[in-house]
Amino acid sequence: MAMYEEGTLDLIKMALNKREEEYLSPIAILSSKCLRREYEEGRDLSYRQDFSIDIDRILYSLAYTRYIDKTQVFYLINNDHITHRVLHVQLVSKVARTIGRFLGLNEDLIEAISLGHDIGHTPFGHDGERFLSELCKESGIGHFLHNVQSVQFLDKVERKGKGWNLSLQTLDGILCHDGEVHNQSLAPQRVKNFDKLEQEIEIKKTNPDAKLIPMTLEGCVVRIADTISYIGRDIEDAIRLNIIKRTDLPEESVKILGNTNGTITYNLVTDVIKNSFQNIYIAFSPEVSEALKRIKAFNMERIYLNPEIKKHGNLIKTLFRMLFEKYISDIEKENRKSVIFNSFLEDMSKEYINNQKNEEIVRDFIAGMTDQYFLRQCPENMRPVPEIR
Repeated sequence: MAMYEEGTLDLIKMALNKREEEYLSPIAILSSKCLRREYEEGRDLSYRQDFSIDIDRILYSLAYTRYIDKTQVFYLINNDHITHRVLHVQLVSKVARTIGRFLGLNEDLIEAISLGHDIGHTPFGHDGERFLSELCKESGIGHFLHNVQSVQFLDKVERKGKGWNLSLQTLDGILCHDGEVHNQSLAPQRVKNFDKLEQEIEIKKTNPDAKLIPMTLEGCVVRIADTISYIGRDIEDAIRLNIIKRTDLPEESVKILGNTNGTITYNLVTDVIKNSFQNIYIAFSPEVSEALKRIKAFNMERIYLNPEIKKHGNLIKTLFRMLFEKYISDIEKENRKSVIFNSFLEDMSKEYINNQKNEEIVRDFIAGMTDQYFLRQCPENMRPVPEIR
C-alpha cells in the first residue's frame, strides 16, 4: 500500500510539472529547472515541487517568525493598525502572484522570493539598517544591506548554521529585490550560477549603490510588487498617524493613480499587467511610471525623512553601538553568560563559527532581533517609551 501511495504521489508531481510546461509562459521558470547548491538524497521522491519546498522552508524558518515584531516604517508607536514587516511581505506576495498569474509565470517561485525578501531586515526598519551598516563599515566587514542579510540568514545562519539549501532562483530574487530603486521597465539577466550570486553579494557589500538585476522574470515581478505594496500602504499609515493629509498628495499623481491604497495598488498592478503581457520584461507605462516616481519622492520627503517619525533616532543609534561593542567584547572574552552565546551561538555549527569573523557574528545576531527583543537587551533606564496614537 505504501509503495502504491508513493508511486501515486510521484505521478501527481510529474503531472504538475507537465502542466507547468503546457500552461506557463515560455519565459517562466519551470519548477523542474530549480538549482540548489547541494543535492538532497530522496529529493526525486518528494511529491512537492521544488519552489514550493522553498516556500515551506522560508515559512518555517525562525527568521520568518521574527517578522511579527519588525518595523516597516513607523517604530515605537503603539497602534495596532500600523503595518509591520510581516504584513508587508504578505502583501508583496499577493500583489506579485496576481501579476505573475496574468503573465503566466511561476507563482511558487514568486511566493518564495516575496516571503523571504525582507527576512534580513534589522529592528527599527531602514534606520536600524543604516545604524548597523555604519558599525559594520567601521569594523571592516563592509556595508550592511537587508537584502544581502536575507540571503545570509537563509543560506548560512538558519538551522544552526546549516542553512536551508534554497534554490539559486529564490536566493537571487531575494538579493536583487531592491524595492527602493525606481525602474520603468526591468528585464532579467538570465545567466547566473552560485558563484555569480556570491560575487554579487560582495559587490553590494562594497558598493551599496551597485545595481543588481534578477535572473528571472519572477524576480523582476517581486521587485516591482515590493514598491506597489508599500507605496500606498505607507501613505495610509501616515494619514492614520496624522503625519500627512490625503489632500497633501501630489495632484499629478493622484489624477493617474488615485489617492487611496486600494486605487493606487489596483492602478499600478493593472498597468504592469497591460505593459508586460507577452513581453520579455516587466514594465510600467511611461505615464504611470512618472506618477509613481513623483509619489515616491513625496513619500520620501513627507514620510520617510519626516523628523516627527525619527524622534528616537539618535537614542536608537546609540543603543545599536552599545550592543554591537558589548557583544564583540563578550565574544573576545568568551563570556559564556552573554546572551550572544546562550541565545545565538549555542549549538551553532562549527562551519558557521569558523567561517565568520566576530563582527559578522554580532551583525547576524543584532540583525535578527525583533524591535522588542533589541530593547530588552538595553539598560532599562535607556529604553525609549513608545507613543500611543
